[in-house]
Amino acid sequence: MRSVVRIMAAVALCAAALWGSGTHPASHREAPLIANDPTADNTDFYMFRSWTNPNNVVFILNVIPMQDPGAGPNYFNFGDDVIYRINIDTNGNGKANDLVYEIRFKTELRGALASQQLPLSYAALPPITALDGPGSDGLILRQSYTVTQVRHGQRTDLGTQRMFAVPSNVGPLTMPNYEALAAQGIYVLANGGKVFAGQRGETFYIDLGAVFDTVNLRRTPPVLTPAEDANDHVNPFGNDTFSGFNISTIAIEVPITTVTKPNGVIGAYVSTMRHEGRGMGVDEDNAGRWVQVSRMGNPLVNELIIGTDSKDKWNTTDPADEAQFLGFYLNSSLATALNLRFGLTIPTTNRTDLVNVLLKYPSQPQTGACGAHDCSELLRLNLGVSPTPPAQQRRLAVLAGDSAGWPNGRRPNDDVTDIALRVIAGRLTGAPTGNLLLGDGVNFNIGAEGSNLTVNGIYTVFPYLPTPHDGRNRRHIDCGEAGANPC
Repeated sequence: MRSVVRIMAAVALCAAALWGSGTHPASHREAPLIANDPTADNTDFYMFRSWTNPNNVVFILNVIPMQDPGAGPNYFNFGDDVIYRINIDTNGNGKANDLVYEIRFKTELRGALASQQLPLSYAALPPITALDGPGSDGLILRQSYTVTQVRHGQRTDLGTQRMFAVPSNVGPLTMPNYEALAAQGIYVLANGGKVFAGQRGETFYIDLGAVFDTVNLRRTPPVLTPAEDANDHVNPFGNDTFSGFNISTIAIEVPITTVTKPNGVIGAYVSTMRHEGRGMGVDEDNAGRWVQVSRMGNPLVNELIIGTDSKDKWNTTDPADEAQFLGFYLNSSLATALNLRFGLTIPTTNRTDLVNVLLKYPSQPQTGACGAHDCSELLRLNLGVSPTPPAQQRRLAVLAGDSAGWPNGRRPNDDVTDIALRVIAGRLTGAPTGNLLLGDGVNFNIGAEGSNLTVNGIYTVFPYLPTPHDGRNRRHIDCGEAGANPC
């Protein structure tokens, strides 16, 4: 029971991160500088015990937000000049440098078709049915990549063969069996794990347009009925802004024993790095040191907690140095906005519950203050909690009795929007507003594609995000349309 209470406490602060400032949630374009650098923009970070193999832990890093599937002829690729990193704290000291996975990409233009100056990044003649060898001739622009493990300064290449990123889903004539093509992009790693890099369907769901129209949600006040709240595969009244969009994904699944001891607790964040001289006319070999340009642990922190004038600085700061941003956690701008918009009385100051949840391990002093080294903004996961099978997963995670979801790690279909709203409203502080079933009216990922989906849009197998929408037949499903909910 005590561990559940601690996880619930973690929910509280995570929820605080949802709506405060005027940028895109889930770290889509969350800060002024990174909004102009999509290939380095961390949009979402997922970390959870695998339900297909509970002996494994999964890390998923997403970049390049809001990809319209038909946005050709130059589609969406990872950056050759970016280092993508998954940074893990295995000893609970808040410094996520015990184990790091680094992913680097290299782009090539290949084949006879490349010299014909065709206007397409991918050619339809012949159709693309493979990433390499026969059937790959039409794949003119191709990206290979490496995965390097860094443990206590020792670097190990985890690749067992040449690995290729799965390209964007152009359409059924160019890629007649995209699911089979994507399956070829799953590679075995030398530590007994596996990796995937390529395009997937976006799983984050939210009525984004309504949220940032000064919290102009489609019901006032935005409260779900108990029946609506219990239904995870119907959107009661909201509009899923991310419906029909894709994302670029790096997914790594490895044995827990290669990370930490069984039943251990880990913290992690993802980051992207560039040469500090980028954009100054300096070639890469002489561009200076690598610097962090984006980071993400818990969802929604930079968007909804950190002030606009500090967002770019926050992106470049190590999570272990989070104490300098303490005031943003203690004084919730999101709570203030909800009070003004809906006439609520949510506590706005002295939110020590948010500090304890987002910045501390349960074993650290739960004082709501930061000591010398005990505040670090990491996504934390108790590997002793068994994973929940996809069909039994609840979107509200811990708030619905499903302790294997956010803020105990985060799964792709956890409804971080509604969780955050309710915690910010005081679910963990005993405030009367904490009992409201607040929500944006979007309860699941509408329109998800693929052959391995539950009724509420959960993709059940690695890489755990759905098949991307194809460019020719993509559809953004809005409320009020056929097959969708009323607005």
